[in-house]
Amino acid sequence: QVQLVASGGGLVQAGGSLRLSCAASGRIYAMGWFRQTPGQEREFVAFITWGGGDAWYGAPAQGRFTIARDDARNMGYLQMNNLKPEDTAVYYCAFGNGGTSPTQYDSWGQGTQVTVSS
Repeated sequence: QVQLVASGGGLVQAGGSLRLSCAASGRIYAMGWFRQTPGQEREFVAFITWGGGDAWYGAPAQGRFTIARDDARNMGYLQMNNLKPEDTAVYYCAFGNGGTSPTQYDSWGQGTQVTVSS
């Protein structure tokens, strides 16, 4: 089973940037990013397919976040710009068939905390 390791979270001021990384232990079809705050369901952020590189974004990400992948290294990235305090959450990468629902993903990374101060 492919395993994922997410990294790159941290504390940043509003308006700042972070780049999250996700390393996959094997070949995957699609990688998604979700985020979650306490007591809330996981929220779709973005996903990208390997090979063709088609990308989709959720409402929070549009215009500010960019998802990318490195096929050869089995790495996925989420570049987050102009961060806002409401972006504060634990961010998870996942692999599966792609899509906007967590149920469409088979394996999840451990999550990385992103905190945006005002």
